[in-house]
Parts: sequence; C-alpha cells; structure tokens
Amino acid sequence: MTLTSKKPRLGVCYYPEHWPREWWADDAARMSAMGLAQVRIGEFAWSRIEPERGQFDWAWLDDAIETLHRAGLAVVMCTPTATPPKWLVDSMPDMIAIDSAGKPRRFGSRRHYCFSHEGYRRESQRITRAVAERYGRHPAVIAWQTDNEYGCHDTVLSWSPAALVAFRRWLAERYVDIEALNSAWGNVFWSMEYRSFDAIDLPNLTVTEANPAHLLDFRRFSSQQVKEFNREQCLILRELSPGCDLTHNFMGFVTDFDHHDLAQDLDVAAWDSYPLGFLEQFWFSADEKIRYARQGHPDVSAFHHDLYRGVGCGRWWVMEQQPGPVNWARYNPAPLPGMVRFWSLEAIAHGAEVVSYFRWRQAPFAQEQMHAGLLRPDRVDDVAAEEVRETAAVLARLDGHSSVKADVALIFDYQAEWMTAIQPHGAGFSALRVCFEWYSALRQLGLDIDILPPSAELSGYRMVVIPCLPVLSQTFVDQLRTVEASVIYGPRTGSKTMHFSIPENLPPGPLQSLLPIKVVRVESLREGLLESEADFSVSGWLEHVESALQPELRLHDGRGVLFHHARHRYLAGLVDSATLQGIFRQMASEGGISVRSLPEGIRTRRHGNVHFVFNHCAETRSVAALLPGTDALLMGARELPPAGVAAWVGDGVRK
Repeated sequence: MTLTSKKPRLGVCYYPEHWPREWWADDAARMSAMGLAQVRIGEFAWSRIEPERGQFDWAWLDDAIETLHRAGLAVVMCTPTATPPKWLVDSMPDMIAIDSAGKPRRFGSRRHYCFSHEGYRRESQRITRAVAERYGRHPAVIAWQTDNEYGCHDTVLSWSPAALVAFRRWLAERYVDIEALNSAWGNVFWSMEYRSFDAIDLPNLTVTEANPAHLLDFRRFSSQQVKEFNREQCLILRELSPGCDLTHNFMGFVTDFDHHDLAQDLDVAAWDSYPLGFLEQFWFSADEKIRYARQGHPDVSAFHHDLYRGVGCGRWWVMEQQPGPVNWARYNPAPLPGMVRFWSLEAIAHGAEVVSYFRWRQAPFAQEQMHAGLLRPDRVDDVAAEEVRETAAVLARLDGHSSVKADVALIFDYQAEWMTAIQPHGAGFSALRVCFEWYSALRQLGLDIDILPPSAELSGYRMVVIPCLPVLSQTFVDQLRTVEASVIYGPRTGSKTMHFSIPENLPPGPLQSLLPIKVVRVESLREGLLESEADFSVSGWLEHVESALQPELRLHDGRGVLFHHARHRYLAGLVDSATLQGIFRQMASEGGISVRSLPEGIRTRRHGNVHFVFNHCAETRSVAALLPGTDALLMGARELPPAGVAAWVGDGVRK
C-alpha cells in the first residue's frame, strides 16, 4: 500500500448559499490566509440550484466558485442528492424511505430517499449530469464528492414498496429457482417455505426474529443498492469531468453497507472525523468517556484513518474534521486546547492527503446552529482558527513522504458485522467492536496497522490478525495457507456458511485444514461473569473446542482458549486486554517485529521516515524513552503536554 508523496493540504467545508454575497470574497481571502487550499461546496444546495423542476439558477454558484478560484482555492464539488427538495418529494411521494417499523422517513431533514426507488435514481442522475455539465471542466474543480454520508441516520435499509420490488428481483437473479432459495435459507424450519419469489416479503414486522439468512441477504441487497446508486453518479462524473478525483465522505463506526465494495468506483476514500462525538455515542465505558472527554479515545480516529486508507487502496482524506463542540451527540464538550491541531497532524501521520474542517462558519440557524466552525456566527475567529494556522505552518516545514507498508494486517469485513448484529447470541457482541479492541491492543504495543478486506493481498506482512470473520471463502483460506506471517483468528471466525448456517464439519469450517480444532459449543457471558485462570480472564464470549493440540492458554478446568499449530493460532474467547497484548507480543517476536509497551494514552505512528508521538492524555507525559536526541526533533519535547505532538525524521525508533 503506497501513498502519494506530495505535501498534504488543508481544506474546509463552505456553504456560500447560507451567507450574503458581499461576505464571500472576504471569506475566501481569509481561508487562503489561514493556510487552507481547497473548499468543499454544494452537497446540500439542490433547492438553490434548481428551485423548480427544470428551472436552474446557476448565477450564485458560478459567482461562488469564481470567488474561491480567484483566491487560489481549489473546489471539491458535490452532487446534491442527499437533500432532494420539497417539490421533488411532492411530485413522487413514494420516493421516501420507510423505516423498519413501517413509518415513512418524511421531508424536513435530510437523506429522505430510498435507494431502490427508480424514479429517484433517475432524478439523481439528472441533477448529477446538470451540475457536472456546468462545472465538470471548470479549472477550480479538482474533485467531486458523491452525495453525502451514505448511511447516516440509519438510511441504508429501506422497507418501502420500491425496496420490496427490487429485493424480489435481486433474489430471483441470485437464486434463479425458488427451491434453491428455500434450501439455502433453511425455510423448512418453522414452515417458512415459499412457492415463488413474489411471495417473499421484507424481513421486518415479524412476530419474533426473522430468518437470519433472509436478513443477511437483505443486508447484501441493500448494500448493493447503495453501490449502484453511487456508481450511476460516478459514471456521469467520469464522462463530464475527466481527470478529477471522485470521493465520498464515509463515517465513523457505520457499517450498513460494504465500503470496500462501493469504493471500487472512487479514486479516494474520505471520512468525517468527530472524535468527541464518537466517544460519547458508542460502547466506551463511563470512565473512558470522562478520561478522554475533550481529546477522544486514543484509537478511534486512528482506527478509521487506517480503515479508510485500506478502503481507498492507499488514498484517503478527512473530509470533515471536528473543529469544536458538535451538536449531535448526547453530550458535546469542547475539545482540549490544541486538539484540532493534534487531530490534524494525527491524520497526516496516518497518510491523509487532505484534512478538511467542518465548517468555515458556525450557522446561526436550523439544525446545526450548535455545531462550531472555524469562525463564530459573527465572523470572528473561533478557537480552532488559530490551531489551523499552526497546522498549516507545521505542514509547510514537512516534506511530502510516502507511507510505508505496516508490519501488521488486520482483516475487517463489513459482512461480519452484519452477521453478528443479526444474531449476536450475546448482548452487544459485535464484530466491529472486537476488531476495534484488537486494533487498540496492537496500537498499545506501538505497532502500525493496515486494515484490509479479506480480498486483499497479504504477502509481505509479518503478522495477520483476523479478529472475527464468520464466513471464510476457500480463496481466502488458500491465501492464508501460503502466507509466511504469523496468523491469529478470533472467536466466531469460520463459524457460518455464506447462507448463515453452521458448517457441516462445525466451526471453524474450512479453517480446520490449517488448524486441527473443532468448536463444539459456544456460550455468551453476561457482564461480570468471568471464566478465569490465575493470570487471564475470559468475558462476554467463550467457545468449547475439541482438539488434539495442547492449548497455549487454558482455563482452571483445563479447557483450552488459545490453540497454536504451525503459523496459525485460534483464540476461542474474548480475553482481557493484557492477555491479548501478550499474545500479540509473542506473535510479533516470532515475526521479528519490534514492540514496546506505551504509557497510557500515548500512541506512535510512522509516516515514511517521519516518526510521531501523540499524547492523548489530559496531563503532561514523559515520552523521553520514545524519542531520539532533542536536537533531532521537528516538533515537541521529551515532556509532552496535553494534546502534545512530537515528530522527528529518522530510520528507527529507540526501543
């Protein structure tokens, strides 16, 4: 995986339609003076571009783009399909999505459309073509963003009549014969057999849980609908704006569609980074939410940086970087002073080509008026503005450096998360969460990680980590047979077939050709219920394994938890973080990878020959043991303050 070596740049999200025209030139001049190089516009502007069907008002947008261009700013233009206007919804009211409870997702917010509605798909292509014909060859436009945040507000799965028609058609193409579907889904169970594809309903509003195979196919279908919707726009943009990068702004911890699959039609993967909101909204403990309330969890942003670097095959941006308090989490504290600079440099350290801030000026009206920007609503600089200037000054001192391939590959598959969400077996079990926790354990050992799909080429990696992958293709197993790396598999790997049933030879299914083990029983453990030995514990999930292998880890009653054969290991439970780090430390030693235990809240990253150390703590931390001589530092010091960053150029790191 190799990144471009050109110097990273900074950008901002701007909404000229929100502000008086007499402000635009001043805004553009201030952006340029701040060190910003590109501006994203237009993603929510459909009603201003086309106030009535076929009546386009280009004058204001022409003026806005020219104003930015004159100031030396590049433009990332967007297709405005995330917010179809009221006149369009009124003209075909069945275009809106329906939620799983059968309620319409009505006009008055955003993302109020169904990906399966053929009429809206045509409208999406029509407005994309209109905007691309107007600006596709404008010298200011360097890239296009399709739509905005696919999946936001739980909008991938639509339970509408349009989705039902399209789903039945998708199933007929996939299975051809209804008896093939009945067999694949196990519909003999509970007398669920169908006589035709037209008899199949969407898997919602059932008395109790729907057939998991039915649900899984609906998730696959829904993901494909997003991909096709996006591809339709990309084909138009390729035709009318040749040479421009195509991107989409993905989100944090959103897995409702397969991002790797969709990104095949893009040049760059982008994502929207809101570290404090993600900490507050997801599974982290109350102690972590207090400890990192103003900094964000040390591994959340990094996890997504590495994920989207893999999604983008090496090319990725931060399209929206949190600049201050946001408006949408349960609680919205202000970042610690210095954190906006810190987050920006962290993204650069992970290989970002662009860090773009959301947004230029805080809006004084509508849903996001409590969301900070680089400027306050009164046009005065907010706190983040100076930190952006500081970031620009740092980037001016750094040469462009190509990313280096990490020693460790972590495999993540979106389908794995769908399957554990459909049938968790234990409250809160999530393939995504297991992946994140294994990633965090690796990072606490000072390791850099590439997050990749199962389809990725794994040659050259010295360690391959597969936290939770229920479906294993024979192609993937064959590749694992040939890799020279140490490989570890986590619980539930190989536990299901592609049709969501238990393999005939029991889990881990095809993995048994590499590891002579058999999972014969699984149990989930409520919070506080532990299975333990003197120096480790298992919580949440435990598998009972039959094997002639002598386990590397076993419980007090002799049951094995970690099994090792040749280069392959299987971990049959969710173990504590210290034990997990110990396993990774042993694997790293076998692969000749240097590790170091980092102090709490301290993380490292190498980008090319530039080494970074980050202090995520709210207290000053000594990092002297991680640094070279002080005279070699590009920035920082041996005592890193809160939100502190140290960096230096060199071939190695002191161990």
